[in-house]
Amino acid sequence: MLFGTLVALGVLVTIHEYGHFWVARRCGVQVLRFSVGFGRPLFSWYDRHGTEFVIAAIPLGGYVKMLDSREQELEPARLKDSFNHKSVRQRIAIVAAGPLANFLLAFFFFWLLAMLGTQQPRPVIGNILPGSIAEQAGMRSGMEISAVDGVAVDGWADITLQLIRRVGDSGLLQLSARNPGDTLEQNFRLQLDNWQRGVAELEPLQSLGLQPWRPPVPALISHMDPQGPAHAAGLQEQDLILAIDQLQISSWFDVVSHVQQSPGETVVLLLERDGRTLELPVTLAVRGDSGQQSGYLGAGVSGSSWPEEMLVTVQHGPLVALGDGLLRTRDMSMMTLVSIKKMLTGELSAKNLSGPISIARVAGQSAESGLRSFLNFLAYLSISLGVLNLLPIPVLDGGHLLFYLVELVRGKPVSEKVQAWGMQIGIALVLCLMFFAVFNDITRL
Repeated sequence: MLFGTLVALGVLVTIHEYGHFWVARRCGVQVLRFSVGFGRPLFSWYDRHGTEFVIAAIPLGGYVKMLDSREQELEPARLKDSFNHKSVRQRIAIVAAGPLANFLLAFFFFWLLAMLGTQQPRPVIGNILPGSIAEQAGMRSGMEISAVDGVAVDGWADITLQLIRRVGDSGLLQLSARNPGDTLEQNFRLQLDNWQRGVAELEPLQSLGLQPWRPPVPALISHMDPQGPAHAAGLQEQDLILAIDQLQISSWFDVVSHVQQSPGETVVLLLERDGRTLELPVTLAVRGDSGQQSGYLGAGVSGSSWPEEMLVTVQHGPLVALGDGLLRTRDMSMMTLVSIKKMLTGELSAKNLSGPISIARVAGQSAESGLRSFLNFLAYLSISLGVLNLLPIPVLDGGHLLFYLVELVRGKPVSEKVQAWGMQIGIALVLCLMFFAVFNDITRL
């Protein structure tokens, strides 16, 4: 986990700061230091231009320090090389180059992934929950979803991303789907009413009543949470669950569905162990907040292999992959902006905000899952970093751009007093945001 986190942060911070560095050099600004990380330098060296390159001890960011006459007294001959003596358009270009570098990196990763290709399960509906929004719209088990609100989708990950854009909305959600062996698409209109508004743990598919098709998985316990209810009740590995509360079990997903709908309740499991049957009562734990609670058993099973006909390979040539990379970069950027807006308006719970602990966990898991998963994670994180840095908050790149755009319109800089106030407010906002994100991380743990 630590290695994946360091690689992720190192790559994203280096690319971001290199964007500032590259444009600053081409605008004639003298760069004094290029640092990846904060605090005490671990390694440092100088290039032929006199720029010090540093790898520092705290890998939570970085910075490019440029010559600036506001920070030190300069000889008249050196003023032309200082950042604050460049034109406002040049300063805008230098500041905007960092976030732009993050978007370009995400585009490169998405382009590379489109060429490498992915094999994923076809988005076939395995079950429609009774009384759900999807059932009321007329959707049926076995149908394959092909588009969400007119946007074509290749798999469940694409569907989930499109659904997240509608969190907190009211109105009609359009899903296009076709029956097995049929090329004719049918459009279904699902009525939303403040859908998933303020929910701490989003479950877009479940809340619509859609359960993806999965290969049958026997309810044979292969691992358990040592602190979970199953372990405490005496469940053992290699136990086969035959029934739960006298309801016959055909696959592990029946167990999951029943457990999730029974938070805090005591259920009775009928087990097969070493050739004999026995009943075992288990009091389920509760997960989630008061608005959306679900039961937790603390046991898992090994997966089954997917049949070839239920898998689809998505792969493009270099030129088509360019378009795919651009579209994915645009869509993810817009989704990040929409998510921030919905958090501010309360449509999306602020509990979905993640901090360094969650990033470290996901980085480690994606690195262990393989190159494709890790590149995908890096692309998403790079876009998030780019969008967040463009927010008009002083101390972030977007705050500096705001001051420079005002200067461009007014014809003179914003007063240093106003900029100082803005910086203090910006630092306070960023610190509060970081504190809240870390608090969310800890509560998830």
